[in-house]
Amino acid sequence: MTRDAFNQGLLAFLSASPTPFHAVEAMKELLEENGFVQLQESDAWNCQSRGKYFVIRGGSSLVAFNIGSESVLEQGVRIVGAHTDSPCLKVKPKPELFRKGYFQLGVEVYGGVLLNPWFDRDLSLAGRVTFKNQQGQLKSQLINFERAIGFIPSLAIHLDRDANNNRKINPQKDVPPLIMQADEDTTDFRELLLKQLQEQTPSADAIEVLDYDLSFYDVQPPSVVGLKQEFIASARLDNLLSCYIGLQALLVAEDQHCVLVCNDHEEVGSQSAIGAQGPMLKSILRRLVRDENEFVRATDKSLLISADNAHGVHPNFSDRHDNNHGPLLNQGPVIKTNANQRYATDGETSSLFRHFCELAQVPVQNFVVRTDMACGSTIGPLTAGELGVKTIDVGVPTFGMHSIRELAGIEDANSLYQALMHFFKADSVSIG
Repeated sequence: MTRDAFNQGLLAFLSASPTPFHAVEAMKELLEENGFVQLQESDAWNCQSRGKYFVIRGGSSLVAFNIGSESVLEQGVRIVGAHTDSPCLKVKPKPELFRKGYFQLGVEVYGGVLLNPWFDRDLSLAGRVTFKNQQGQLKSQLINFERAIGFIPSLAIHLDRDANNNRKINPQKDVPPLIMQADEDTTDFRELLLKQLQEQTPSADAIEVLDYDLSFYDVQPPSVVGLKQEFIASARLDNLLSCYIGLQALLVAEDQHCVLVCNDHEEVGSQSAIGAQGPMLKSILRRLVRDENEFVRATDKSLLISADNAHGVHPNFSDRHDNNHGPLLNQGPVIKTNANQRYATDGETSSLFRHFCELAQVPVQNFVVRTDMACGSTIGPLTAGELGVKTIDVGVPTFGMHSIRELAGIEDANSLYQALMHFFKADSVSIG
């Protein structure tokens, strides 16, 4: 696959995935198109050698895997991990707000949102709705308004002359999106959802919306930008970009034991039934390797590559980086290291990843946070703690992480894809 074809697929995936639920649905479609079979956790499994399978839990986390023909005790398992969620604004259970003749929706801040860029954007709404149908059954359905239905207007500078110096954002008061003009207490949000669901999916026969998991998102589509078209600008690059890279690498993997895990809830700590600090991945792997002794032996020969975006050195704020560890956009994937185990990389796992990059003939960079600054974390240390598997944290360098719109280099996603392809086909992922 050429770089441009890869990136066009990435842009289409980002457009189709305004929420984790939509991202998992888009991955499901690609997996099924490539011969993967969905398994239900409530069923008995009979997985075959060289089979291709995937499991979805909670509608927003996914594990897909190939089963190799050789013994997992000899080959180990090659695992790529990413996450489906991004910081955003989520609609509250009772969201209706009526102020001065305007109808707004109350929202909760999900994750570490960079709030300023959410102002003055065309916003839409998407997620999952649970409803009752004509037969009295409870069902769930994805929903996406697609068009702009919301806006968070800034306060004009004339009314806040010091706005450029010290404006602070109160997330309870300042960020409820403006939806429409309406008389006091005449609008019920669930009725609006029901109407949208009936128009979007008539076959659902919905008669009452019971509840929902909904997020606002920016309707501006992803794009290639820059005078020489060097950059990709989009919402949710952190971390749908890594989900897509890992998925594409898995689709071309051959006769090895390969796994892609894309967890929800990373941005809020990962401790849930479907998060990386939960039991999902381990329970699936234990169904494939049931004997405790064999599971430990297979784990010892395995490697997890945790793929999550890295902080590129910002030309306007280069002092926020360690001088020797400032990754550049379009200069290759980044190995992320932290002495306090915020990243799970060590010298051996970083050497293995360098080897895969050499085989792929792509450059590789390093990131270490300044010693006087706090370091973020990933699913890497959490998954390593759950499984006991050797782990490395890597990612594509990015600007504006956790903004409503982020920026990455046009070369880097494809470079990481090339490295992961070599990882998935490697004869060994252990240091001899």
